[in-house]
Amino acid sequence: MKLAYQYKLQPTYLQRCRINKWLDMLRLQYNYLLADRFDWWEMNRCPVNACPLICSITQPREQPEYYGQKRSLVSLKKEREWYADIHADVLQDMVKRVDLAFKRFIKRDSKGKRSGKPRWKGKNRYRTYAYSRVKPDCIQGNRISLPKLGEVKLIQHRPIPDGFTIKRALITKKADGFYVTLTLEDKSVPNAPTIDIQPTEANSIGVDAGLEYFIACSDGDTKEPPRFYRHSSEKLGRLQAKRELRPKGSTSRRKLNKRIAKLHQKIARQRKQWHFELASELVNKADVIFIEDLKIANLIRRNKPKQALDGTFLANGQAAKSGLNKSFADAGIAGFLNEILPYKAAKAGRQVMKVNPAGTSQYCANCLSEVPKELSDRWHSCPHCGVHKPRDVNSGILIKKVGLGVRLTIKRESRKGRRSLRFSPERSRRANL
Repeated sequence: MKLAYQYKLQPTYLQRCRINKWLDMLRLQYNYLLADRFDWWEMNRCPVNACPLICSITQPREQPEYYGQKRSLVSLKKEREWYADIHADVLQDMVKRVDLAFKRFIKRDSKGKRSGKPRWKGKNRYRTYAYSRVKPDCIQGNRISLPKLGEVKLIQHRPIPDGFTIKRALITKKADGFYVTLTLEDKSVPNAPTIDIQPTEANSIGVDAGLEYFIACSDGDTKEPPRFYRHSSEKLGRLQAKRELRPKGSTSRRKLNKRIAKLHQKIARQRKQWHFELASELVNKADVIFIEDLKIANLIRRNKPKQALDGTFLANGQAAKSGLNKSFADAGIAGFLNEILPYKAAKAGRQVMKVNPAGTSQYCANCLSEVPKELSDRWHSCPHCGVHKPRDVNSGILIKKVGLGVRLTIKRESRKGRRSLRFSPERSRRANL
């Protein structure tokens, strides 16, 4: 099993200068190797079913690859002696990052999608470097020993678990200082422990995620989103407006940029802390947690442009949807459902199961009759059984029922004897007779 623990570093002035110097040199070499890959790609690529009419006059050369660029580090240290100050593992990890970035751009994944074109690393945009190997006993007291940096003071807010060995270390520069992320490994513990819990009515709970209520549980419990970004947007706007009045490259503008970065970091940490606390509450409620299999990327996708016959563009509602997208990003629903909640559940021996979200807001949780609603309708009122409750709470109950095996619609095999879970007064009257 592998874990990642992050601690804040308190380096000296000379150590801070050395780390910043390393990051800048790594950034320049990263851009050089990435440019070498793009140069070969533009000069030598050719479609399988066609040849270009205009060919390059440059001499063909071998395609740059991972091991070839790693071997070039030897000549780099001879030509530019200042690169010899960087640890060898750190330079090799930089080459690995170039290789991964380019492969994700060229090759497609199993779904036929591929990443965008890698961008150049601008100044202060290369913030992390890695030691692929560190000593298992590199932490002694409140100091960590890093190659070519020496002993660096750190704030060890939690101890290393027993049985785990330190395998890797990442140094990251953030808005408020430097951090070290340690990769811990214990081979005796499996990476993905098998959790097989049979869901029942008593040990399960359904959770509906949204914006009016961040979560609405099947037991009636609701939590409103705290909207950390919205509460800090006024202060953020003042700082950004003040920054635009300062000349570019000035010390005052740089200080304001740092204040803005710290405010963004505070918002992200507030949101993450609240997500972990909420996940702990849900994990303590039930052994099995049913959630919707939402595609948040589809929910925040830009509206398609509408064009008239004369070629002019019509209003497509994107201006109104921009505020909705900002609310989705502020709530962080995708990170909570896909990362934090499953992590906390697996750590506590609980199980998170995803269900099909189709129809979970269009049926009554009491009688299972269809009650169509628009997105603006936030209250569920069933005309058949008379149940009145918040729409999200009704959806939470439906999610639990779907997870337990109740189907909201039944596919019919023939036109005769059609069956449906929709409520019908005449059918229920015949059944009572």
